[in-house]
Amino acid sequence: MEQLIHNCSYIGDGVIFSLELTGGGIAIGLLLGVILSVLRQYRIALPLVNGWVSVVRGTPLILQLSIIYLAAPGLIGFRPGILSAGIIAFGLNSSAYIAEILRSGIESLPRGQFEAAKTLGIPVFYMWKDIILPQVVINIFPALINEIIALLKETTLISIIGGMDIMRRSQIIAAQQFEYFTPLCIAGAYYYILVLIIEYLGRKIERSTNYARKP
Repeated sequence: MEQLIHNCSYIGDGVIFSLELTGGGIAIGLLLGVILSVLRQYRIALPLVNGWVSVVRGTPLILQLSIIYLAAPGLIGFRPGILSAGIIAFGLNSSAYIAEILRSGIESLPRGQFEAAKTLGIPVFYMWKDIILPQVVINIFPALINEIIALLKETTLISIIGGMDIMRRSQIIAAQQFEYFTPLCIAGAYYYILVLIIEYLGRKIERSTNYARKP
């Protein structure tokens, strides 16, 4: 029992690291996803935007992570830390998927809203900030929650470059004790609990938003 408690505590110390990767990745992904979606809407640098989304979605995340952490230093002469490299890689990867999610949300809005905002002389920035994006986010909110959950599970790849996340810590315990089943089950339990918490918070936010929208 003492060993089990120790294992749970040691593996649990990786929760913060995993959440930092997820939070940082989603923040970058949302920011870049919005920028890509706006550029698409106005057909600005469209070949580059579509090419970026296609390449990012068409190549493995582990390859993108390896390029940023292992290959990029040879090109720019600077190697980011493991956490920074992970956040950048997960953020860039997530941006392509969020851009696609936002595209579907934008296309679901009536075109008249864009025309009305233009007719009223509303500046483009405020049109997107106060009119378009709030509606889009509400419409695509379940898809965004799914993207957060997917990214959380993908952060396990950080263990490949030595990141001390939940998965890496379970592997260390398994190697030390020559027993894999229990440490991996503990890691799985932590991820499952985190997913349940994200789903719960997502439902709460969605319900409160829907309630606020009722007349």
